Amino acid sequence: MLSHVFVGIADFERAFGFYSVLMDTLNLKLKFRDDDACWAGWMAADQPRPLFLIGKPYDGRPAAVGNGHMLALLATDRATVDRAYAAALAHGGACEGPPGLRPQYHAHYYGAYFRDPDGNKLCVCCHEPEAPAANPASN
Repeated sequence: MLSHVFVGIADFERAFGFYSVLMDTLNLKLKFRDDDACWAGWMAADQPRPLFLIGKPYDGRPAAVGNGHMLALLATDRATVDRAYAAALAHGGACEGPPGLRPQYHAHYYGAYFRDPDGNKLCVCCHEPEAPAANPASN
């Protein structure tokens, strides 16, 4: 459905540091980094799209956060949501809602909400039921 998402940023190095950790936590690989143009993009290892892009706004004006705008990134499991949230906060993000179930969306929706260092609102979520606990080996 999506080709790409572009998030405007003010400080490329700061944003790249934040998003590099977040994307690595989500197992997304860096497709490119262009220091001259101050933009970078990530993708899934097995598909060319969609792309997640960061960069300075094309029109040269300062990046601005839109009210009501949020990007939700998909995690494969709840533990990844927890790790992504912790990584985001450890690298300059601000909490907008800690990891947890959000049954108002559906029974298995597990998400965490935060803002990047430029104030863009992000969510990392999983739509799958909690993974069953491993059974100890019986003797």
